[in-house]
Amino acid sequence: MKRLTSAADLQALAERVQRELAEHDKKIQIKVHLGTCGIASGANGVLEALKHEMETRKLSDCVILRASCIGLCDREPMVSVILPGQKPVRYFNVTEDKAPVIVEEHIVKSKACTEWAVDENAPWFKLQHLRIMRDQDIDPASIDEYISRDGYRGLAKALTEMKPEDVLEEIKQSGVRGRGGAGFPAGTKWTFVRNAVGDEKFVLCNGDEGDPGAYMNRAVLEGNPHSVIEGMTLGAYAIGNVRQGYAYIRAEYPLAVNTLQNAIEQARDYGLLGDNILGTGFSFDIEIFPGAGAFVCGEETALMRSIEGKRGNPTQRPPFPANKGLFDKPTSLNNVETWSNIPQIVWKGADWFSSVGNERNKGTKTLCLVGKTANTGLVEVPLGITLKELVFDIGGGIGEGKKFKAVQLGGPSGGVIPARHDDTPIDYEAVPALGAIMGSGGVITLDEDDCMVDIAKFFLGFTQDESCGKCTPCRSGIPEMLETLTRISQANGKLEDIDLLSELGKMVAEVSLCGLGQTAPNPALTTIRHFREEYEAHIIDKRCPAGVCKALVAFHAIEDRCYPCLESVAGFDAGGFENLKSLLPELIPDRVMATLGNGACAVDFTRFLITVPAQNKECTKCPTCRLGNAHMVKLLEDIATGNGSRETLDVIVALGDVMKTGSECPVGKSAPDVVMFALEHFRDQFEAHIANRACPKGICRKTVPYSDICLLRAGAPIQTR
Repeated sequence: MKRLTSAADLQALAERVQRELAEHDKKIQIKVHLGTCGIASGANGVLEALKHEMETRKLSDCVILRASCIGLCDREPMVSVILPGQKPVRYFNVTEDKAPVIVEEHIVKSKACTEWAVDENAPWFKLQHLRIMRDQDIDPASIDEYISRDGYRGLAKALTEMKPEDVLEEIKQSGVRGRGGAGFPAGTKWTFVRNAVGDEKFVLCNGDEGDPGAYMNRAVLEGNPHSVIEGMTLGAYAIGNVRQGYAYIRAEYPLAVNTLQNAIEQARDYGLLGDNILGTGFSFDIEIFPGAGAFVCGEETALMRSIEGKRGNPTQRPPFPANKGLFDKPTSLNNVETWSNIPQIVWKGADWFSSVGNERNKGTKTLCLVGKTANTGLVEVPLGITLKELVFDIGGGIGEGKKFKAVQLGGPSGGVIPARHDDTPIDYEAVPALGAIMGSGGVITLDEDDCMVDIAKFFLGFTQDESCGKCTPCRSGIPEMLETLTRISQANGKLEDIDLLSELGKMVAEVSLCGLGQTAPNPALTTIRHFREEYEAHIIDKRCPAGVCKALVAFHAIEDRCYPCLESVAGFDAGGFENLKSLLPELIPDRVMATLGNGACAVDFTRFLITVPAQNKECTKCPTCRLGNAHMVKLLEDIATGNGSRETLDVIVALGDVMKTGSECPVGKSAPDVVMFALEHFRDQFEAHIANRACPKGICRKTVPYSDICLLRAGAPIQTR
C-alpha cells in the first residue's frame, strides 16, 4: 500500500478504485454475506460450493465476492447475485445444495430462482433508511472499497478545511445523540472534554455490547469498521490533545475484533492513522482492547478501569470522565454506532443528518428486532418510527397467529411497553416516559405466551449475575427482588410482594453506584406498572395466565395431541403405569395404537409422557429413575428436534432396560413402558424424524407445546378446552 500524504492523494486513490470496481460491474457478481450470523448458518460452505461451481464450469465472466450481514439474520446464509446493469437479487437460506442450482438458473440461464429470492419491495426494506448500514454490502476487509464510497473524505475535509471548533460545531448542529442508551448529545459531551484541563486526553469506543437480543454494534464492526475508525479520528481532532484512542470490544466477538484490527492496520499503512495523517501534522492512533465479557464493563467508568488493567468496577461520579477518565485524563466515550455516524455528518453536513428523524431525535437508529415477530434481524430506521410500524410493518406482525402483548426495549436495563401503547415513537423521550429506555437498540417482541413475571425474573437474574457487587443497593437489593419474583412464580407470593418489589426497585434505582444498578429494576417496575393484573393472577388465583411458570401449571388432555399429566392422577406413585391403564384409557395399548394411527406423532406422544415424571415428580431418591428419566427426555428431545441418530434408538432401548431393572419403585420401572411400546409398533416414525431431521406430521417443536392451564394447585378442577 502506498502511504497517502495529502487529501489529493486520497481523492486520486478513490477515483482509481472506482474505475477498478467499474470493471467488476461489467461482470456477474456473486456476493456471499459472511457476518457471524451467516457463518454460523453455513455461509462458508456455501462460499466453497459456489467457488467449486465457478471453477468446474469455467465461468470467467463471474466474480465471487465477500460481504457482511445485511440484516436478514433469520434467513442466513444470504447470497446476492448482481447481473451487469441490474439490481441485486438476494437469495435467503442458501445451502450448498442450492448453490449449483442458483449458478445454473441465474448465472448461466439469466433466470432468477424467485422462490428463494427476497422481495425487495417488502416493508422490511421500504421502511428502512440506511446510513450506518449503507456499506454492509461491500467487502469489510477492503479499505479501498470504503474509500470508493467517500470513505475518509470527511476526515480529509476536517483536517484540510476545518478547524477543530468547526467540526465540533457541525456535530452540535446535527443534533446527533449518543446511541449507547441515554441519548446524551454527542457534541455537548465532546465540548466538556475539549474544555477540560489536560495536556493528554483520550477517546474511547464502547463495543462491549452485552444486552441479550442485541448485536447492532457487532454487525457494524464486522461490516463497516472504517466508519468507526474515521469517526474516532474526527472526534480526536475536534476535542484536541488526543493522540490515542481505544476500542473496547468484547472478546466473544472474534470476527468483529479481527475485522477491526485488519481495518486499523490498513488505515495505518495508508497514513490515515498514526503520525502526520494526510500530511497535516495531526497524529492519532487506535488500539483494540478485548473485553472479557463482563456486562458491567459496558458502564463507562468500569470500562476505563478495565483498560487500565484493573478490575472492571464502576467508580463514583463526580468526577466525571470528561474531567477525570482513563488514566485520570479527560476522556470521551461513545459507542460504535455513534462513532460510525460522525464521518457522514462532517462530509455531508449537519442539515443532511438532521433531515431524518423528529424534532428532538435526529438521524437513524439501528435496532435488533428479535422475539416473536415473523421477521427478525437488524434494521436501521428513522428515529421516531412507531412501535406499530416496527412490529407489524417491518416485522410482519406476530408469528403463528398469536396476539401481540408487548415489546421489551433496552435489554436488562430496559423495560416493557404494552401493546396498547404501540403508537409510541421510538425515541429518547417517548420510550423513557413509559418506564423503558432505548438502550443500545435491542427490541424483543412478546406475545400472549410470554409471562411478564417470568420476563422480569429472567432479566433480574441476568443483572444479579453481572453485578460487580461493589455497592450494597445493587449487591443486596437485586437478589431480594429476584427472590420475591421467584416466590410469586412458585405460588408462594403475597399481595404485599407487589408493593415490596416496587419499593425495592425504586430504592435500588435511586442509590446504586452505576447505571447497571440504577436501571436493573426497570423490567420489574415496568411489568408491574403495565401488567399488574398478571402479578395478581399469580398470587391470588395461583395461575400463570401465559402458562409459563411451571409451579402454576399442570398439563392435561387437549384434543388428540396432548395426553394426561401423570401428576394429576391419584395413586400414580403407588401403582405406576400398570395401574394407570384403569384410570386413563388414553394409555391402554389399543387406544394408543388408534391414536397414533390417526395422525398423532409417536415421538411427540412419548416425549411428553416421559417428561412429566422427570419434571413434575418430587422424589429424587433413586438415581436410576432420576438420571434415567432425564437422559430419556434428552434423547427423545434430540429426535423430536432433528438432532437424533439411529444409534439414539439403540441407546433408548438399552436405557429403558436399565430403568426397568434398576429403579426402586413402580414409577421408575414403568416410566419407559410407553416409549418401548411406541418403538415396537411405530419405529418408522422415529426413524423418519432422524432421516428427515423434522417431524413428518409437523407436530414436534423445539419446546413441548403443552401449555394450557390446570388449577389443580389452587384446588380447582382440571380445565380443558
